[in-house]
Amino acid sequence: MDRRLFLGTLASGLVTRAWAEAPLTSARPVARPAVASAGPAPAGVAFDLVAAAQLSGRTSYALFDVKSGRMIEALDPGEPMPPASTAKAITTLYALEHLGAGYRFVTKVVATGPVQNGSVAGDLVLVGGGDPTLTTDGLAELAATLAALGVRGVEGRFRVWGGALPYIREIDPDQPEWLGYNPAVAGLNLNFNRVNFTWKREGQGYTVGMNAEDRRNVPEVSVARVRLAERDLPVYAYDEKGGFEDWSVSRQALGGGGSRWLPVRHPDLYAGDVFRTLAAAAGLKLPAPEVMQRAPEGQVLAERGSDDLDEILRQMMRYSTNMTAEAVGMAASLRRGVARHAASGPAMSAWVGARAGVQGARFVDHSGLGGASRISAEAMATALVRLGPGARLGPLMKEIGVEEDGVRLPATVRAKTGTLNFVSALAGYFTTPQGRELAFAIFSADVARRDALSEAERERPKGGKAWVKRARGLQHDLIARWSHVHAG
Repeated sequence: MDRRLFLGTLASGLVTRAWAEAPLTSARPVARPAVASAGPAPAGVAFDLVAAAQLSGRTSYALFDVKSGRMIEALDPGEPMPPASTAKAITTLYALEHLGAGYRFVTKVVATGPVQNGSVAGDLVLVGGGDPTLTTDGLAELAATLAALGVRGVEGRFRVWGGALPYIREIDPDQPEWLGYNPAVAGLNLNFNRVNFTWKREGQGYTVGMNAEDRRNVPEVSVARVRLAERDLPVYAYDEKGGFEDWSVSRQALGGGGSRWLPVRHPDLYAGDVFRTLAAAAGLKLPAPEVMQRAPEGQVLAERGSDDLDEILRQMMRYSTNMTAEAVGMAASLRRGVARHAASGPAMSAWVGARAGVQGARFVDHSGLGGASRISAEAMATALVRLGPGARLGPLMKEIGVEEDGVRLPATVRAKTGTLNFVSALAGYFTTPQGRELAFAIFSADVARRDALSEAERERPKGGKAWVKRARGLQHDLIARWSHVHAG
């Protein structure tokens, strides 16, 4: 990656977390009865739309009438294609069925001994419950609760436990090391397992640092460190030394100042480090965190529950947070007796095949980040038709505006987008102005072109932005066509 491209991608902010209260009831997916298809209608003008998009690779789509369950238009609907982040729609159905819409992840602080005269006579343990949405401000609330109880110290150790979910170092090992959307996943997570690298020019040099920025708290981080290096490439380099996550960054790539979220590989120690700083600010002095291998037994001094699962999933669908998808998908697999991330994607594949009555789905993860996942447009749309209404999937999806000749269509579209290098997907529902409910999946991919990219090209490959723009234009054109041809 050259310096100009690097500078174009540096700034990154916290995911917005203005989350509403969610229903407490659990809407479990109910399989809709299979309806014999009368076969898709001729694609007609859609061939011209696909040709006009001038996309290399392949495009396939499937359009279903939700009420009848019939496929009414399609192009190569049985072709296995990379779903990218539209896989999160299947993950949402999978998590709702196994966990329930009202499920909450709980993070606790446990004392292994009694609290005497403001001191814990034993160890103090930060216990993760798998919450993918825990933030710095959430940890600050736990620290404040301890302070309100009068806890001021600990006679034993300060420990962290992240065994509620199995650990993986990164979601997709084929991604570059420094991408913030490809972090570790564990049972104790913080800030989507990202640390905020900041830099500011001062004279001829820079001041750099690592923090865990949130809305109200910006604690410095000590378990992740950064230094500047006199080199052009690589822009980033990562190493682990003595329990630290060490980053070096090309000095030549920096401008006047900025910040960027980098992935965390040891989220339990990261959360413990941040909690220790927040606790000190609240008047509770703790030693450096140590990893605990088994769940602790003792008195729960403080706990914090996440939002209900359906609200977590709503935000996941809106912001396409990969770590959230992996955490909720793995939590669902644990309910099925699957205890490894490598087996969790295949377990979801088998589940959707059986529940929706589709064939050929193959998921290697729950986020769609792995490029080896495959599902056909027909299988995806069938799952949306047969499982989505019972799980109230549509309302969890983001409303998307679709334009025709610069004018927004009156049709209501709720869908999940998906983007990888030379892969663009859109799957969801739309209601025509006449009230007809349709479900669809549109997949475009140039797999050969994607696989040929070098690691240095994977964040911003040449021609990739223009390819995705044309693919998205095709998606809008197809929906506009369908709103006329299949209106009611």
